[in-house]
Order: sequence, then structure tokens, then C-alpha cells
Amino acid sequence: MEISSFKKNILEKKYGRRSFLIGSSQLLLVGLLVGQMRQIQLNENEKYKLLADENRIDIEILPPLRGIIFDKNGIILAKNKENYRIRILREKNINLSELIDNFSQLINISKERKNEIIQKLENKRFNTPIVIVENLGWNDFMKVLVNLPSLPGIIPEIDLKRHYTQKEILAHTLGYVGVISPKDLKEFSNNDPIMQIEDFKIGKVGIEKGLDKYLRGQVGLGKYEVNASGKIVRKLGEEASSPGKNLHLTIDSNLQKFTMLRIKEYSASIVVIDLASGAIICMASNPSFNPNQFVEGISKKDWNILLESKNQPLANKAISGNYPPGSTFKMIVAIAALEANLIGEEELFDCKGFYELEERKFHCWKYSGHGITNLSKGIEESCDVYFYNLAERVGIEKIANLAKKFGLGISPILPLSGISKGLIPTKSWKKVYKNETWFTGDTLNSGIGQGFILSTPIQIAIMTARIATGLQINPFLIKAIDGRPIKNNKKQSLGISENTLNIIRKAMFGVVNNKKGTAFDSRTISENKLIAGKTGTSQIRQISEEERNMGIIKNEDLPRHQRDHALFTGYAPFTKPKYSVSVVVEHGGGGGKVAAPIARDILLYALSGAIPSIQEYPIEKRNDINLILKNIKKEMIST
Repeated sequence: MEISSFKKNILEKKYGRRSFLIGSSQLLLVGLLVGQMRQIQLNENEKYKLLADENRIDIEILPPLRGIIFDKNGIILAKNKENYRIRILREKNINLSELIDNFSQLINISKERKNEIIQKLENKRFNTPIVIVENLGWNDFMKVLVNLPSLPGIIPEIDLKRHYTQKEILAHTLGYVGVISPKDLKEFSNNDPIMQIEDFKIGKVGIEKGLDKYLRGQVGLGKYEVNASGKIVRKLGEEASSPGKNLHLTIDSNLQKFTMLRIKEYSASIVVIDLASGAIICMASNPSFNPNQFVEGISKKDWNILLESKNQPLANKAISGNYPPGSTFKMIVAIAALEANLIGEEELFDCKGFYELEERKFHCWKYSGHGITNLSKGIEESCDVYFYNLAERVGIEKIANLAKKFGLGISPILPLSGISKGLIPTKSWKKVYKNETWFTGDTLNSGIGQGFILSTPIQIAIMTARIATGLQINPFLIKAIDGRPIKNNKKQSLGISENTLNIIRKAMFGVVNNKKGTAFDSRTISENKLIAGKTGTSQIRQISEEERNMGIIKNEDLPRHQRDHALFTGYAPFTKPKYSVSVVVEHGGGGGKVAAPIARDILLYALSGAIPSIQEYPIEKRNDINLILKNIKKEMIST
């Protein structure tokens, strides 16, 4: 009994020491852990808090709503239209290939597109969705909604896409939007969050590009809690995006539509300027294209058709088309001569059908000549010989300086890309760019708007606007931004004497209203809508002496690409001018025959705000014009 008690005491002491050692070790370990936790909590709290938040919080960039574009009367030209689309979210533990195959049983997706989607998703972090398909019909969209439980990671949504209500009518002015390209990325800051939005669209050409910074708006941010698989658990907050600003253009979309229908059969361009303000109310270039094709993703076939067309439907010829101004330039030569006191209004030159310079003949368009000609007759009947004489007397430097005062050779300031400055040559220009000496023959060719001279339709419209008003008219396209009118600088005088301008205006009136005027067949008979103007025919081929002797081949008998360009520029009404117009019909032939009738109809529409009354035309022209106007009216109603 005693021995047992002794053993028991020894065992109790042994276990007590062990318990103490174990307990002490545990206490020390707990102390170390507590110390480490305190270190983490106090010293590295921010670091681990950030890691934890990044693991459970996801930030989504919210695209802004693009601003709407209106015409001058409030008609919508570009808006945001409902788009039924499907996006896919890359979640953990999801077989992408299998998921897309399952989806393809509802909405067909090609093998190439499938591989493209997978590649895009693998290059993105989890919880970053991308678009699989868009522009779905309602029935297809509903098919996806019904089968959604069996399609994890598939997100159906109603998006908004850009839509152009006028289609081809205003394509060149409005332009279109498209997905950001590598080229576009160079124009953005690396910190711009817009670059991170999948399939976000920005302006590519036209007003959409020129004023993209106003139309685009500001992105917003959405904050979401996600689980370990990357799936959204709940929304934590949102910083809403700011929509883009709405724009009101100066364009009259009804006049624009009438104009495009009037030149439907031609490769042509037209500009109409409101003389009271300088507002561009019409800017037409035909043929055109449907900008909605680019928003939806144009096919390679359709793109190649546009790109390879000889008539250049993608080019805004109203601002980028460079053409010899032909006889529309003769007013500039006449003004330069009058302002320099180098010619009197009644001084005469004899036109025998050609002008001889150093054994070289410079021919008039009228083979038999115009006979004795003064300035007024020279403009009305467009006598080339008269202006050969005038140009030689004035010289190219004075002509060039005067031309620039009237807006030629200078790019107008507009929010559009591809604007050409044209070309007004001088002696120094030829030396620098051609490494050649300027000859008197170059001056003579310049005197009739040929040779090196190039101009755009908008420059010709500006020139005419300044002749009609005597003011420095500067065209513009934006009427208001977000309802706030755009202020334009006060128009200054050109510094040209009113007497000089009146001589030119009177001669331009004769072009249209005198029987021998080159545009007499395009006159109106409304006293309050009489037109003044000037025809032009830009020759694009050399005519040999042999052909002249045998008889010059008529435009209609030539292959189209060898025919002259037809031009007309003018303003109306003559007494109180409201609008100027320029018309260029590529390979159209004679300006008086083709371009002048078009300009007349457009000016009449602008003045009345509707399709012109047949009563405004001469009786002998009514049958032909009535058929044209009826067809246009029918098409305007149907569209």
C-alpha cells in the first residue's frame, strides 16, 4: 500500500512537469501567434486589406450614352437605337468551348467566331464579359432568355447602338462610329478608361469624329462583390456615366434629301450657304453609302465595292474634291482687273475664236469666236479670249491674291476630316513644286480657271457668297451644342468696292436671264426668286489641232471618263440674296446644260422650303421639269 502511494506520487510529479513544459510551449506559441497577428493588424493592415478587396470586389466601367444629332429644325439625324445582344462572362470552372457549343444550338456561331471569342476571353481577366452576338431579333433573344438556366456565364442584355435615320442622305456629313482600333488608341491617353470597354464605339469620320469629344460623354463605374469563382454576389455601388452632348447642325435635312434625289443619277457634289449667317444648309456628295453598315460591321464584300468604285462613294467630294473651277473663276480675274484699275467696264477685246501668244494659239470654247466683247458680255457668254487678254494684263500674282480673299486656296474651318485647300498657283509655287519657270501661257490658262488651279465645291460656294454680299462669309456646320447656340464672328467687309461688285453681279444676272447667257435655259420667271450665276466647264483632256480642224468631239460622244466636268455657281434672289450654291457634276459635260438646271431647282427649294411650283419655270421647260419634280416628290414621301 505504501509502495503504491509512493509510485503514484512519482508519476504525478512526472506528469506535472510534462504538463508544465507542454503548457509553457503552447503559451509561447500562442504568444508568438498573437504577436504576429498584431503585426499584421497594425503594420500591414492596408496591404492585406487591399489584397482582400481585390479578391472580392470587381469594378465595371459603364459606357456613356452618346449624344443625339439633330438638323437645324430639330429632326433627329443620329440616335441610339435598342440593340438585343448577348455577352459571355468568363467564370472559373466553366468550360468555354462547351458553353459556346451549347449556345450555338440556339444561335448559330461559326467555328472561326467561336475561336475568336475564346481567344479574347483568355486574354482578359475573370468577370470581364465580351459580346458574342448583337442585332438579334426578338424571337432569338427570347430563345436565349428561356434557356438561360442551362447557360452559365451567358448574359442577355438590351444595349443601345448608333442609328442614322437619313441613311445615305447625310452620310458624308454625319460620318459614323466604329470600334476603337489600334490606330485610334494612339490618340487616347493610356489612362483613358474608355479603352477598356469591350466594343465601345467612337466617331470614325464626319461630325461623329470631328466632335467626338462632345458626343462621347464620360464613363461611369460600377462596384460589385464577387465570389471565389468570379461570379457577382451583389452590387456595392455605382458612379453613373454622363451622357454625351446633343448637337444641332445647320443642315436642313429636307433640302438635303431633295438635293440628293435631284443628283441621284450623277456623280456630283453640292453646297448651299445661308448668306445671312454663313450656315451650311446643304452639303451633298453623290454617290453615297449607308453609315449603318459600318455600325453593324460592314462585310468585306460590301467594303470592297465601296472602295473600288470609280465614283468614290466614301469621299465627301463637297470638301475634298479638287476640280479646275473653269469659267466660274472668271469673276475673280475680272474683280482683280477692276480693283487694280487695269480695265474699264466697257473696254473691248475682239474674240476671233483664239488668242495668239508667241505662235501658240489659246482657243475659245466658241470656235467662231464672240466678236467684239466687253466685260459684261465676256462673263455672260463666257468668252475665253476676253479673259486671256485680261489675265495677261493683270498677272498671276494679283489674281492669286484676290482669289484667296474670296476663299479660294484656303481650307474652310469645319469639324470634318479630309478638307482640301485646293490650289491657287503662283510663280514661286511652280518653282518650288515643279522646279519650273512660270510662263505667260500659265497665266492665260489660269485666267479661264484651267491649268494648275484647283478648287472644291465648298470654296466655290464661299466665293459666290462673298461676291453676293461683299462680306467675309465663313461657313459653319454647328448651330448649337446641348441647346446653347454657337456664336459666330461678325462678318467683316472684304474691302472690295461696291461698284466693282455690282458690275460682276449684273453680269452674273445676265448669265441666267439674258437670252445669250450660258444659263438662260435655267432661269426662273418668279420676280422675287431671280437667280444670278456663272457656268463653268472644266476640260480634263487635251484637244489637238487636228480635232479642232475636223470638229471637236461632243461630250456625249466621248467615253465618260474623258468628258468635261460641269459646274455652276450662283445666288438668289438677285436683289436681296439669301443663298449661294455651287454644283459640280463629274464628267457631266457643259455647265449650262447639266449643272445650272440642278442649281436652279435647289435654290428654288431653299427659297420656298418645299418642292418648287411648276409655275416658277418658263412655259417651254415645264413638261420636262414636271416629270423630274414628280419623281422626286414620290421618293421623298416614300422615304
